[in-house]
Amino acid sequence: MKRALVTGANGFIGAHVVRAALEAGAEVRAMVREGSDQRSLDGLPIEIVHGDLTEPTSLANALAGVDTLFSVAARYDLSRRARADAYRANVDGTRQLMLAALRAQVDHVVHTSSVAAVGPPLDPSRPADETQWATVEDAPGPYEETKILSERLVHELVQSESLPAVCVLPTAPIGPLDLKPTPTGFLIRDAASGDMPAYMKSAGLNIVHVSDVAAGHVAAAQRGRIGERYILGHRDGNLTLREIIECAALSSGASLPRIALPLPVAFAAAVIDEFLISALTRQQPRATIAGVRLARRQQFFDCRKAIEELRLPQTALDETFREAVTWFQKVRQ
Repeated sequence: MKRALVTGANGFIGAHVVRAALEAGAEVRAMVREGSDQRSLDGLPIEIVHGDLTEPTSLANALAGVDTLFSVAARYDLSRRARADAYRANVDGTRQLMLAALRAQVDHVVHTSSVAAVGPPLDPSRPADETQWATVEDAPGPYEETKILSERLVHELVQSESLPAVCVLPTAPIGPLDLKPTPTGFLIRDAASGDMPAYMKSAGLNIVHVSDVAAGHVAAAQRGRIGERYILGHRDGNLTLREIIECAALSSGASLPRIALPLPVAFAAAVIDEFLISALTRQQPRATIAGVRLARRQQFFDCRKAIEELRLPQTALDETFREAVTWFQKVRQ
């Protein structure tokens, strides 16, 4: 890896992939949308180019002279009103980017998929792994639908066009530079600040340090097997929502919420937020129908394949929570 392009370079995962690629000795070209927030890239020795997944010409320009592509960019919005934009960016845009990578004769492609594309395990008592595939019909919302479809088309191009691609599937990363923040970041931030009067009953997530996820991307470019998919998570990261809240609160000394909302109540709140409050305020909904549907599912994962084949780092969970909480505390000061 000599010269790498990172799409979505100013996003939460993308900004860390940029740093991991730099640490690996690569020259990095960071593709961002014109006018987007680029604070996460401040001070880095990189080349910034403007591009958009929905603009094929910009993709060809960004890929010129590149040997490694980190396809991180995606429209991340769990709300239903984002369906058309999600399909245009995540499915059509991914197709255009992969075709452009083929034309540019890129040596290595690492496509950032999602554990949303992993189906339920055959044995409900065990965490899911890479052998399970989610179906579009069972996807809780448009974002999940598009991540399933976009990863499938990457695998199809590997088979039909010899696209030199590896797919990585992050679980629920937390850590510094979560500027928006992500839904998991909201959870960590609010739990750590004591601003969470209640929480939703749910199955759980796999928590992983975002720097480990970024390192997994670089390792996938260096050691990943073409056509394979790797879940980037933590071997000990399968935690219930209550456990995640407790870890975040413990890292900051905050009090724990006492009220556990039943899922039907949370679903009703999401409907109001997504279709009424969000529509009136023109703001992103804090609670989404897809998010509540996801909460019903056990999102525990077996990450051994990435640990063994990619040598995926496994930052201790207490350190992971501490660094995420510390960053949010600094941002709020």
